[in-house]
Amino acid sequence: MRKLLSDAVGTLVPRGEERHGPLPPLLLTMTVVSGLVDSVSYLALGHVFVANMTGNVVFLGFALGGAESLSAFASVVSMTVFLLGALAGGRLGTRFATHRGHMLRAATAVQTVLVAVTVVVAAVADGRVTTSVQYTLIVFLGLAMGLQNAVARRLGVPDLTTTVLTLTLTGLAADSTPAGGEAPRPGRRILSVLAMFLGALTGAALLLHGHLVVVLSLTLVLLAVTSVTTHRLSAADAPWLRPRP
Repeated sequence: MRKLLSDAVGTLVPRGEERHGPLPPLLLTMTVVSGLVDSVSYLALGHVFVANMTGNVVFLGFALGGAESLSAFASVVSMTVFLLGALAGGRLGTRFATHRGHMLRAATAVQTVLVAVTVVVAAVADGRVTTSVQYTLIVFLGLAMGLQNAVARRLGVPDLTTTVLTLTLTGLAADSTPAGGEAPRPGRRILSVLAMFLGALTGAALLLHGHLVVVLSLTLVLLAVTSVTTHRLSAADAPWLRPRP
């Protein structure tokens, strides 16, 4: 595991950014999680996002404008719990401000618990999404993704927000050599987009065959592995564990 992470870090860490250590591959894993989670929320929970709040704001506008296929209430609930999760993530970031490894480990551990609840709820419902199941999943997944966003922001690894790709794609084009830029971190930016795409593609393929519990379980496994891996890598004193300058 350490050898694989070391190889991944070598690919993802541009010169001068060694201070982030194994954080890039760990955050890429969480980007896959975002794709999986939003595939669940959009395809199974009534066309709402729990990770991508830009989409939710737009959906809320559409719903209030009369789009019958969208729920203003679902968008409001999702944004509210996302903000609560982000608030918790901010407090977590303050508590572990001096140790980025502990910050990420704690955040992914809490996310693992939150997603575990959704797995149990979906399994008990045998994959059927009733109104109570729908809003339970929106609440717990929204809390998890708000927490993730806040912690990713505190970690401050460039181009790895784990959910928002608009600026990543813009930077990929606007900072490119044809645009007269220096094209910083093109590999990381491309991998970030591919990670989100992979999560969304996998989630959609499973959900369209009725495998809601499988998608949530896969999300749970990825978060648990990230938490355990971060814990193991945080055991030694390394520059990447200290707050970013």
